[in-house]
Amino acid sequence: MARAAPAAAASAVDRERASGGAMIGTAIAAVALPTMIAWNVAPSATFFNQAAAFVGWGAFLLVLGAGLPRSVWPRSHGTLALLAALALCTVSALAAMADSVPSTLALSNAGTIVPAVLVAAVAASARRAGRGWPAFRAFAIALTVAGVASAAIGLVQVFAPKLPDGDWIALAAIVGRATGNLRQPNHLSSLLLWSAVAVIWLGETKTLDGRIAAALMLLFVYVIVLSASRTGALGTLTLAGWGLLDKRLSRRARVVLIVTPLFYLVTWWATGVWFEHGHRVFAGQARLSGAGDISTNRFAIWSNALALIASHPWLGVGFGDFNFAWTLTPFPGRPTEFFDHTHNLVLNLAVEMGIPLAVVVLALLVFALWRALCNAIADGRGSGDKSDGETPFPIQRAAFVIVFLVAVHSMLEYPLWYSYFLLPTAFAFGLCLEQPVAADVALADGAESDVTRPYVLSAMVLMLAGTLAVYDYMRVVVIFVPTDAKPLEQRIADGRGSVLFGHHADYAAATIADHPSKVMIVFQRAPHYLLDTRLMAAWARAFAERGEVEKARWISDRLREFRNEDADEFFAPCRPAPAASALRAAAPPAAAASAVQPFQCRHATQTFRFEDFR
Repeated sequence: MARAAPAAAASAVDRERASGGAMIGTAIAAVALPTMIAWNVAPSATFFNQAAAFVGWGAFLLVLGAGLPRSVWPRSHGTLALLAALALCTVSALAAMADSVPSTLALSNAGTIVPAVLVAAVAASARRAGRGWPAFRAFAIALTVAGVASAAIGLVQVFAPKLPDGDWIALAAIVGRATGNLRQPNHLSSLLLWSAVAVIWLGETKTLDGRIAAALMLLFVYVIVLSASRTGALGTLTLAGWGLLDKRLSRRARVVLIVTPLFYLVTWWATGVWFEHGHRVFAGQARLSGAGDISTNRFAIWSNALALIASHPWLGVGFGDFNFAWTLTPFPGRPTEFFDHTHNLVLNLAVEMGIPLAVVVLALLVFALWRALCNAIADGRGSGDKSDGETPFPIQRAAFVIVFLVAVHSMLEYPLWYSYFLLPTAFAFGLCLEQPVAADVALADGAESDVTRPYVLSAMVLMLAGTLAVYDYMRVVVIFVPTDAKPLEQRIADGRGSVLFGHHADYAAATIADHPSKVMIVFQRAPHYLLDTRLMAAWARAFAERGEVEKARWISDRLREFRNEDADEFFAPCRPAPAASALRAAAPPAAAASAVQPFQCRHATQTFRFEDFR
């Protein structure tokens, strides 16, 4: 019996070494591959990226979770707080169906959050079992691969804009700016910031030569410059702060981190001079020289969100229903874009969940973040994780920087609504919240053979769910990209049966109908996904055809507030020809008043709430 524990420990080390290649391979599939997919088909530009993340993370967790004993399930207060916050968000997403939020959207929202619970739990258990170091090493290698690939794509998009074909390299979403295959400059910048953290850590652990690590980090920062992302610029200050505060880092790493903001400014200036000399426009300088809103409408949308919170303080407007409530509420000075999020995590939770529940969720998250910070500060002062009998470079400080970077990004956007950001964040967060337990405790009483079947089964379910989601998505793809001879009406009817994406089929049905009132049922789901010009015009016509003219005019008034050029055709009947205007002016007042105007040409005289349209 005395030899049982050493034998079990040796078995654990052998299995850890054997799974190293599988762990790195599946980590690349989970973290890097989703950021590299350019090919997508309507109606979503990022669906395949997100589906790949679910399948990849299922594979990574299957490798990581298969060898964890039950005795190391998450137990710290910080981990429990994080899991509780995610659980409350899941319940809120499902409960929104009671407020008429379509089941397709509620299930999609909940289905994105639940995997984050699993990822955080497995990461925390791996940390307790002493496998946090190899797991984070695989994670960091995957982030490095993602960073190198995305940086190369960004360089091509800026310096060889005719080369991208949209299938392997995405066309730049904004001409002259690096956007990567994620098609969003802020997303690219956050990914590269994560990659910068990863290469610094890999350099410190001697996994990567320190000089190569420094060069890669500076490459990532330069592509952040090319993205012209203000979020990315702010992130360089976080990297500098890490270099200033973390004395465990080598001198080279600290210097590189500290000079990051200066390097950003110098390369920004040099790129502007270079482009000007070549008679080209540097998108970053052109963006700053504009006279537009420096917040890019964020101040306005935050103001509108606060107004909605004030009018619905207790239960909110419904999880995932911000766009629906905001669009149908009068805001004469609203932004001209169709926002589906508040671009601030705190405001988004408050407006959709209500103040009481949002306060609870945020308090849990802040507590978990505080515990992660405390662990990061303490990491490296003790023995830390063990790997091959040595004390490796600590992981929790780098993991915390990754979480902090996305937390800052979440104050300005909504990256956590995308699985390829949410799941890596949950993984890094989980690693920050636990401490390794002694080997003799973890392996006591044969616990080593007590494999965590719930983790293994859940990882397999996640892989299956991600695969089935692709099949479900293809049911609506055929509406927009026909692949068979079925008539459009039949493809729409088939697509409406999609479990997660049926609202896209409803949108198609609503916007192609000659008489939208004949397909009124589709407006039960479609407006809850995103109310845009085409859908609002169709919905208004549907109400007018049914005789509910005041509701039709209310929607028309809201559409008019967006001052959108795409709505010109809808409001064209309200702009009479000059000759007709002259005749109307000469006509008696009674005759002019009797002239019949289209419903959209007059304002609503009745007041409605967004709830009246559910």
